[in-house]
Amino acid sequence: MTAAVFFGCAFIAFGPALALYIFTIATEPLRIIFLIAGAFFWLVSLLMSSLVWFMAETITGHRDGPVQEYVLVFGVLVSVIIQEAFRFAYYKLLKRANEGLKAINPDDAAPSLRLLAYAFMTLVLILLHLFWGIVFFDGCEKKRWHTLLLVLLTHLFVSALTLVSPHYGVNLALAYAVLVLMGVWAFFVAGGSGRTLKLCLLCQDKDFLLFSQRSR
Repeated sequence: MTAAVFFGCAFIAFGPALALYIFTIATEPLRIIFLIAGAFFWLVSLLMSSLVWFMAETITGHRDGPVQEYVLVFGVLVSVIIQEAFRFAYYKLLKRANEGLKAINPDDAAPSLRLLAYAFMTLVLILLHLFWGIVFFDGCEKKRWHTLLLVLLTHLFVSALTLVSPHYGVNLALAYAVLVLMGVWAFFVAGGSGRTLKLCLLCQDKDFLLFSQRSR
């Protein structure tokens, strides 16, 4: 049962991301390079967030009660702001590498349920970071600064949902609602339309099929 829960939660959390990597990233060496660079920026942002968290914990003396809750909220707020700042820095880096980018386009029920909820929340965050990146970069490119603010606010909102641990069902429902909205937004920002979606689902998108054959 333990192994089944582990692999089930692992596939829920990382399965779609792994599929995206295999079918859209792994076939292009340049895309792998940019993926690693993006992961590096994200890890550095987490490192800085951890340092801020450690400093806040040290200053407050690891106290329990309301103080600890304020430190937790402060840590999440700072972490989200730092991540979005590094996302902007990564956009600037990609902007400078514009020539390279052009080449890309030729047994206990309660713990088990808790782990399952964490797995689904991890999946949401992975996909949301993908959609946030698309929308964020488009906002930077078109200088629509309100778009960056909306990305920041939705990031804060979803991160805040992880703090309300007893209400797993409500949190997941709200997180998936944000995921659907951001996914639709990212789809149209990336140039999608109802027609292209229909052609893709019916396997009638000639450009996609030709690209897939060239990749092979």
